[in-house]
Amino acid sequence: MPMIYRDPAARRGAGSCRLNSCRRIACMDGNLDLAQAKARPDFAEIAIALAGGIALTLTALFFIAVPIAGSLAGSRDFVSYWATGRQLIAHADPYDGQAVAALEHAAGLNVKAVLIMRNPPWALPLAYPLGFLPLRFAGVLWSLLLLACLLVSVRMARELYGSPANRIHWLALAFTPAIICITMGQTALFALLGLVLFLRWHQRRPFLAGAALWLCALKPHLFLPFAAALLAWMVVTRGYKVFLGGAAALALSSAAAFLIDPHAWNGYIRLMRSPAVANEFIPCLASAIRQWLAPQETWLQYLPAILACLWALGYYWRRRAQWDWTAGASPLMLVSLFAAPYCWFYDQCLAIPALLDGAYKTRSRTLLFVLALVILAMDIEICMVPVLSPLWLWTAPAWLAWYLAARHSAARPVAASA
Repeated sequence: MPMIYRDPAARRGAGSCRLNSCRRIACMDGNLDLAQAKARPDFAEIAIALAGGIALTLTALFFIAVPIAGSLAGSRDFVSYWATGRQLIAHADPYDGQAVAALEHAAGLNVKAVLIMRNPPWALPLAYPLGFLPLRFAGVLWSLLLLACLLVSVRMARELYGSPANRIHWLALAFTPAIICITMGQTALFALLGLVLFLRWHQRRPFLAGAALWLCALKPHLFLPFAAALLAWMVVTRGYKVFLGGAAALALSSAAAFLIDPHAWNGYIRLMRSPAVANEFIPCLASAIRQWLAPQETWLQYLPAILACLWALGYYWRRRAQWDWTAGASPLMLVSLFAAPYCWFYDQCLAIPALLDGAYKTRSRTLLFVLALVILAMDIEICMVPVLSPLWLWTAPAWLAWYLAARHSAARPVAASA
């Protein structure tokens, strides 16, 4: 029997209660549908999990194999740092090709190859302690140090972008250039750590942020447009503490390098001017332009970086009033890698913060799926294509294009719900 209300206010209150009850039920149903939707893995999540699983498996197998397989430690790029350390403790020239080749071939490197450390002399104190250690033990420690750089960098980069509660950061941990840095023993992961430390500390601890840039200076050619914008920012904001931190770290390391080897700069300049280095093809845009247009014109290899530096100055200047390094560093770093005078594909691990930035901002699950597929494609390509192949020219443009697409996706307005 229907209830009779004598008071109109009571009737309105009862109708309001029924309406609220319907809303609560609808809200509960909506939350249930949303929870079920989140519980159902989509293609992006499957691809992310697959990329992360492959990276974890490869890394675990590598760390198992390094202590066991004696030839593995001497057949990867790490042997150049170990041989440099050996030369330094013997007070010999670390850029002497014949002496370094003899050490490397005895360690297991292919007799047709010789790997000489090309980092600037202020990086010599990093290689110096390796000379006191046996090759296998030094290789394990070096690989663990690189792995720690990757893990710490990804964690801090994730915190910079708000520590979202998802698995997108698995893509950074599975990023093929970073995994190859660990297996080959390359120092780009040290530069990645320096970049993330700068982004984390530039406001609260500017001197330490500047000192962290010393790690980026291990591979300065990868940061030219980024450095141009950084210098402009220091001048505009009077960020002299950052400058002093970087200058102090660079001066200390250079002084240490001079004490270890007073003739290091002469040897380094001689190495970089040698035909074997100056005319070497590296699968990046700048090297390809030079080799395809005029192989003898060295200046052509620096033209893209010069143009990119001019772009970086303009990019910063237009945004100087609201400049934010957390967001601004992403396009600067991707353009720096795209236009670098020389850049191996494993150096592109420096794209990790920018890719995380884009991945956290995008509203497109398709773009996340595409990024995971590209990483998986690199995993396949590295098994079949040598690092000197021009088939690696696509990678740096791919990261920049993907980031721009992700940023465009994030900028699109969200459709209002009915």
